[in-house]
Amino acid sequence: MPAFRTIALTVAAMLAFAANSILCRLALSRGGIDPASFGSLRLVSGALTLALVLRLRAQPGGAALRKDWLAAAMLFAYVACFSFAYLSLPAGTGALVLFGAVQITMLGAGWRAGESFGARGWLGFALAVGGFAWLVAPGVNAPDPSGAALMAVAGVAWGIYSLRGRGVADPLAATAGNFVRAAPLALVLSVVLALNAHANAQGALLAVASGAITSGLGYVIWYAALPGLGALRAATVQLSVPLIAALGGVLFMAESPSLRLVLAGMAILGGIALVLLGKAR
Repeated sequence: MPAFRTIALTVAAMLAFAANSILCRLALSRGGIDPASFGSLRLVSGALTLALVLRLRAQPGGAALRKDWLAAAMLFAYVACFSFAYLSLPAGTGALVLFGAVQITMLGAGWRAGESFGARGWLGFALAVGGFAWLVAPGVNAPDPSGAALMAVAGVAWGIYSLRGRGVADPLAATAGNFVRAAPLALVLSVVLALNAHANAQGALLAVASGAITSGLGYVIWYAALPGLGALRAATVQLSVPLIAALGGVLFMAESPSLRLVLAGMAILGGIALVLLGKAR
């Protein structure tokens, strides 16, 4: 795969993943839609988009894949907690809490499975966990505790979902199937919380854009980029997502990152980078 194409696809995918935080925060902070409806529209539009991509693909694939209801449940938990967390979290803070929880979950699973980190890896893991703990600890500049807790749960759910997807024969088809199975769960939550439901045209449009474009098509672009990256580079480039989301929050919502967020972000992302470098060596 040509290097330029890989770079272009990777940049587009990272922008799409960061845009999920920005779109959700924009929709909720302006009262355009409630969190449950946002999650439902995101999953339904994502499922329809991925199903359409599979139908248009030359090689259908995925027909023989087993149904992974645990993965679908984790996808639903991620989307639901993500949506409710952004009622109170800035875009950059939410993305950092989410990303930190995802990576700590996956690194912890790797350690339990017998992966060896080495001295540099352990230092990085401790730095990442310490930075994450400091970020969410009570204090003047701490994020909203309920929002941070919900986003941390979303991160753990996404980490488990990612671990479930390792080694599947057709990741795109598996993701489409998981979206299809997670969408009804989100719709049930919307029915349960129907008394709080509301949506205007802008809020609904932002939710559909998050599902169809930055989630559905974002995954398609990411899977196209992965063959040219390799596992280590794929993990490393995702360090950019919280930084892009924070920049988007500053540009589109006039959010100002605190010194605590900047220092904790440096500790979390730097620690994860050390772990990845340790694995590379």
